[in-house]
Amino acid sequence: MEPAHRLRRLKFRAWHRGTREADYMIGCFFDRYGESWDKAEIAWFERLLDEEDADIMGWALGSLAIPSEYAGAQMDAFRKLDFVEIPR
Repeated sequence: MEPAHRLRRLKFRAWHRGTREADYMIGCFFDRYGESWDKAEIAWFERLLDEEDADIMGWALGSLAIPSEYAGAQMDAFRKLDFVEIPR
C-alpha cells in the first residue's frame, strides 16, 4: 500500500473509534506524531488500532498494564497525553 494512502487510512481509523474520548485521545496522537513515523512505527499504530478502545485508553491512563508488544518509546509518547487538545 502506498505510504500516503496508508497514513490517510490510519488517520480515518484513529478519528472514528466510536466514542468522543477515544477519538480525541487516539486521533490527536496520530495528528501530532503520524507524519513523522517510520514503517515500524506505522505498523505499531496499525496493530494498536486493532485493540479495543477501553484497553488503549487504560494503557494510556495507566489503569491497565501495557502488553509487551506495545511497550516502548511510542507508548511512552502516547501516555504523556500532552498532544490532546480539547475543543471548546
